[in-house]
Amino acid sequence: MAGFKTQIEEATKNNTNFRQVLFTAPHSQLVLMTLQPNEEIGTEVHPENDQFFRFEEGQGKLVIAGEETVVGDGWAGIVPAGTEHNVINIGVGPLKLYTIYSPAHHPDGTIHKTKADAVASEQAEQKVA
Repeated sequence: MAGFKTQIEEATKNNTNFRQVLFTAPHSQLVLMTLQPNEEIGTEVHPENDQFFRFEEGQGKLVIAGEETVVGDGWAGIVPAGTEHNVINIGVGPLKLYTIYSPAHHPDGTIHKTKADAVASEQAEQKVA
């Protein structure tokens, strides 16, 4: 595929998976995410990846290097490589967002229906590495 296009707001709002990789290019990757109420990505650091977040629905908290910001529809944030971060759903409904990794972070085509699926997959990847 030479490129990718979609109505991103609609795709993000319709996504029910915890994580779904939509497109992987040589230097970036587009991923949809849905966090259920009280669910979080979990504190993490990507030494090799910058990460852009865009929030489309719900209410959450974006934590970058210990600084917390309440976010919702229309908010965006950028996390430079090597920076500790987390996204937490603090609302009563799903938190819908998309993220762009530079460079790609997940295997192309990855779909994790739930956070438990994502954690199990990451643990399996660590055993192989």
